[in-house]
Amino acid sequence: MRVIGTAGHVDHGKSTLISALTGVHPDRLKEEQEREMTIELGFGWLTLPDGEEIGIVDVPGHRDFIGNMLAGVGGIDAVVLVIAADEGVMPQTKEHLAILDLLQIPTGMIALTKTDLVSDAEWLDLVESEIRESLQNTVLQDAPFVRVSAKDSTGLENLLETLTYLLKEKPARLDLGRPRLPIDRAFSIAGFGTVVTGTLADGNLSIGDEVLVLPSEQKGRVRGLQTHKKKEEISVPGSRTAVNISGISLEDIRRGEVVTKPGQYEMTRRLDARFRLLDDISQPLKHNTEVKLFVGASETIATLRLLGAEILNPGEEAWIQLELRDPIITVRGDRYILRRPSPAETIGGGVIMDHQPKGRHKRFDKSVLDKLTSLAEGSPADVLFQASLANGADILKNLIRDARLEEADAKEAIEELFEEKKLFILAQPPRQNDLGFNPDSFVIATTHWNELQERALNMVKAYHENFPLRRGIPREELKSRLKIETKLYNAMIENLLKTEDVDDVYRSVQLPEHRITFGSAEQAKISGLMRRFEQNPFSPPTVKASIQEVGEDIFNALLSLDEFVSLSAEVVFRKSDYEKAVSILREYLTKNAKVTVAETRDLLGTSRRYVLAFLEYLDREGVTKREGDYRVLR
Repeated sequence: MRVIGTAGHVDHGKSTLISALTGVHPDRLKEEQEREMTIELGFGWLTLPDGEEIGIVDVPGHRDFIGNMLAGVGGIDAVVLVIAADEGVMPQTKEHLAILDLLQIPTGMIALTKTDLVSDAEWLDLVESEIRESLQNTVLQDAPFVRVSAKDSTGLENLLETLTYLLKEKPARLDLGRPRLPIDRAFSIAGFGTVVTGTLADGNLSIGDEVLVLPSEQKGRVRGLQTHKKKEEISVPGSRTAVNISGISLEDIRRGEVVTKPGQYEMTRRLDARFRLLDDISQPLKHNTEVKLFVGASETIATLRLLGAEILNPGEEAWIQLELRDPIITVRGDRYILRRPSPAETIGGGVIMDHQPKGRHKRFDKSVLDKLTSLAEGSPADVLFQASLANGADILKNLIRDARLEEADAKEAIEELFEEKKLFILAQPPRQNDLGFNPDSFVIATTHWNELQERALNMVKAYHENFPLRRGIPREELKSRLKIETKLYNAMIENLLKTEDVDDVYRSVQLPEHRITFGSAEQAKISGLMRRFEQNPFSPPTVKASIQEVGEDIFNALLSLDEFVSLSAEVVFRKSDYEKAVSILREYLTKNAKVTVAETRDLLGTSRRYVLAFLEYLDREGVTKREGDYRVLR
């Protein structure tokens, strides 16, 4: 499914040409019809000679409506630059051409319209020569010309054949599995509710899909889909799509927002981008200039920060960072346009390199400039690696998606990065795809992994030095200190550190070589405590009394070394005494089948306080179970 767009100066016949081709005039507003001038975006469709149905976006030509023009021209596959034969190149012709060049529209043609008004063939040749000169060093410099007249239908068939030829060799839009539909029109239909339209990119939409409109974060569901007024069950990337959304009112949606699926896109207020200042701009560009950013169908105010340059002269390029007034949805590789708010003019544009930069860059930081250059000029492996550096630990398929790599390039890039050990696999489910790798593998850039494991090891080592009588640092404490997400932390533990489950509450992380050792003074305290346990094995000192005798650190160390079994918050037995008590109880139950609290008390020669803690612990451990006033073996 392809979409073409018109461009050109006001009153050069764009809408009239579309009407002649499709039978439907794209100017739908009363004001447009009265003024005979396109104000808002118009839409249509037609079938090419080879049978392919294409969508058409008709844009305004008047300079006052350049924002509307930009909302529609970004998602097209080809352009028809319309120039009237009786006027030739005009101011908006030049501005539209500059915009098409900045957006790098894949292909296009020149429609020389109103040829019925020019009878002199030499004049037409002269006009074409002038136009060709204006097209030099732009994306349309080699574009074919077609002379047409909407009035007498001259050249229309040739125009359609030329479009067919231009689109034939162009690849289909990528399906990255995460649809986004920039909204260029929103309206309501009685009995159906809210309808939005746009050119679908990066994935499919199906009836019944849950959708999220960003950045307003309105949630809804796809009630219906249409492409060229035909109902569809599924809309595909590259198609002009109308989406009937239930659950969202028209008042909550505005043009420039994006229809997505939940969890697939994040809003941003900052962008890193390559920028080219137009040759004929009125003045050089300074750092911290306020601009209008146009990307997709959105428009917002931004502050432009020059990176690696103090000032930018006409025709020059530079890296920039944009700080946005409003959040938008965009991805790496999207093309954008910048305009100066006052005096209003298009100043340049380029391509977004990082749609989620980590922070505000130092303007002359060489590492930042090198990273951006790698993203712009690097191989698929370079681009994927930079996506990994930007995302941190992530699922492999997410990196491929954010790098916007096609399947063959992704396979080559992954193989190269793993071969060069630039990616480290934190976790890999067993399933693989036909590319020979698991897209659900949890990976991290090796440089980040090395930094993370060094930080973690140093933290654990420091904890051992500060608390030598503790088995290790509590897991949650280490996670909090590292300030990393749970999934990455758990994967790190599995790959790097030994974990010990001491009890249901205390979980620690230790270095494999760490051993708890006691000095002579500490050993003397322990010996004194153990004598008290030997004297009354089933009525020993309480936890509180034990801590008072040896101190909390020594007592906890004995717990972690399994010298004690913690029956409750107040009661502990030495491990050997606990095992002996269990043996006595098992022997009794083997003969008598059941036992009461009082009988257990008498068996062990202790008090009810210790017996209750002992029996309840056995219940939790699955040794016994309670049946009324009795315990029985499980």
